[in-house]
This record gives sequence, C-alpha cells and structure tokens, in this order.
Amino acid sequence: MLVRLLDKNNPKDVDKFVDFPFELYKNNPQWVPPLVSSAKKVFNRERHPYYEHSIADFFIVEENNRTLGRIAVMENRNFNNYRNTKTAFFGLLDVIEDQNVSELLFSAAFEWARANGLDSIIGPRGFNGTEAAGTLVEGFQHRPAMNIPYNFQYYDELIKMSGFSKDTDHLSGYLPGDYELPERLIKLAEKVKERRGLWVKSFKSKAEIREWVPRVAEVHSIAFANSHTYFPPTPAETEMISESIIQIADPGLVKVVMKNEAVIGFIISYHDISAALQRSRGRIWPIGWYWLLTERGRTKWANVNGMGLIPEYQGLGANVVLYTELAKTLKSYGFHHADIVQINEVNRASIADMENVGVHWYKRHRAYKREL
Repeated sequence: MLVRLLDKNNPKDVDKFVDFPFELYKNNPQWVPPLVSSAKKVFNRERHPYYEHSIADFFIVEENNRTLGRIAVMENRNFNNYRNTKTAFFGLLDVIEDQNVSELLFSAAFEWARANGLDSIIGPRGFNGTEAAGTLVEGFQHRPAMNIPYNFQYYDELIKMSGFSKDTDHLSGYLPGDYELPERLIKLAEKVKERRGLWVKSFKSKAEIREWVPRVAEVHSIAFANSHTYFPPTPAETEMISESIIQIADPGLVKVVMKNEAVIGFIISYHDISAALQRSRGRIWPIGWYWLLTERGRTKWANVNGMGLIPEYQGLGANVVLYTELAKTLKSYGFHHADIVQINEVNRASIADMENVGVHWYKRHRAYKREL
C-alpha cells in the first residue's frame, strides 16, 4: 500500500482521482456525483483561475493498482495574503474505512505543506471561497443539496485521528414549501420596505442576471468580509463562479434587495437536480442532458444556496424582507421542500431568524484545523 503524487497532466491519473468516489459510493443511495467535466477542471492550469495565484497537488493511495483513497492539498496564496497566515487547505478527501490509508494521505499532505513553508492546515475546502466544503457529521440519511459534499460517517473519526480538531460547522436546514410566515412578519416586511425605501428586484433572463453580477458580487464581499473563512476572489474567479450560477439558475429564483438604486442584499435559489446527477452519473453525454432537463421540470425540491445582506441593514428589518421574498418565491413555484444550504454556525443572527420562520436544522458539515 503506497501513497503517490498524481501527474496532473496524465489523463489516466486524472481519471483515477475523479473516478474513485464513484466506486466508493456506488452502493450508497444518498451520494450525488459531481459533473465529471467540472471535476476535471481543477487539474487544468490553463482553464482554472485558481492557478493564476496559487498551487495545488493531488495524492492517492493504491494497493495492487486499486485506489483506496484520495486527497488534494492547496496553498491558496490569496487567502494567506489576505489573512496574513501560512495555511494549507486540504480538500476532495475520499477514503475507505481504514486508518492506515487516511494517515498515508494526511502524512503526504502535511509533508507537502511543510515543504512549502506552511505551518497549519484546514479543510475540507474548495478551490474558491464560495465552494461548499466541510465533512458531513450529521444528516447521513438525507441526500445532499446540489454541489454539497456527502461522505460516510467514519470520515469524522479518521480526520480526528490524524490530529485535527474542529474549526467551524455549517448547518443546512429543511423548510416545507407550504410554510406560512406569521402575519406579523409579513406586515413588518411591508413596513420596512415603505419606511426605508427598500424594494425587491426580480429578473426575467439570464442575460439580465449577468449584467447585475458585479453589483451582487460586491454585496457578497461586504456581507461575508467578517467571516474567518472569507477571502476576496479575483475577477477571473468571480466570472467563473458567476457563470456556474447562471448556467443552472432560473431567473425567477434570483432576487435582489434594493435600497433606492443600491443593492443591499440577495437571495439565490435553484431547482434541485441532484436526482438527475445520480441518474446520469455526473455525465452530460450521451443522455445526461435529458435527465437534467427533465428533473428541472419535475423536482419538488428547491436549494436556497446564496443569501447575503450588507451588515448595516441586518438589524433594520431588511432580513425580514429577504425571508418574506423567499416564502413568496417557493410558493409561486410550487416547491414542496426547501433545503437552506450551509449557514455558518457563528452567524447566530441568521440562524435565529431562520428558526423563527420554521427552518429545522438537519445536516451539519464540519471544517477542521491542525497545526503543523
């Protein structure tokens, strides 16, 4: 049993890394595969904007030509420069239930980080700051929302055995699509809009969304600047993130909260097409596109995976406007279920607000840290 560094330019090595979770989770009904084409982009230095400023490598553990585990390790220099740290990230961790395998993977990651002058490691993290991350530690019986990690229950113990401790948790919540906001909140939202000059911008096309991306991206940066996991994306990363959102977005599920002509908040929801990704095994061709289009029209699940508000308005009732708009949108589309995706546990105000409108927290993802 050996750990080795992958050759990012070798298609066979890339396939081994990308294909491993398909084998690992082949009998698990909850796991949702990524789009294979997207999963392979992180190996391409010419196409992925991450490599304009940072470095990454990939390791696998093999025995008799059988893959037993995989891990990515990164030095995100933009994060370190912004936070004045010397931190490595690990991500894309998948491993059989074997401590020896996980220790080989993490030992390789630790050695790589030290060789690059880094003194700590956190993860699981992605290749940009908006990618969902963390290890699932609660809610294994539920299918994940689209693009949200899923893993076996033993991962938490294997990670801790390699010397990690908890960094932070992100919570995901369930909200029935037919939930009714208390009348007092509906009236409060209308009063807030009238008194503070707030209104909600809706969209009719993806082209219109694209025009507004820079303004929404600026609000996102302001809204999450105080989070210890935040660092500003580059323009190229912002473009990549935006295009990935636009590709799957329904314009009617994107809302922007305005103060006169200034953007102060946003909420982005999606049709959950996880079932289609499972049927197509993460591949668009030859018939994956059919499953994706079909599921978009019949799914009863919405993923609420983008919500932010400029801090100066968070205590002035604008949050109620966001939640009221969410209720209207879910009802108008006839969704039966909504998955409120990954709210940082330190964001107590948002968690309390969502609990007040009926959100039940039912999944938890954990990030870990370790000194080197």
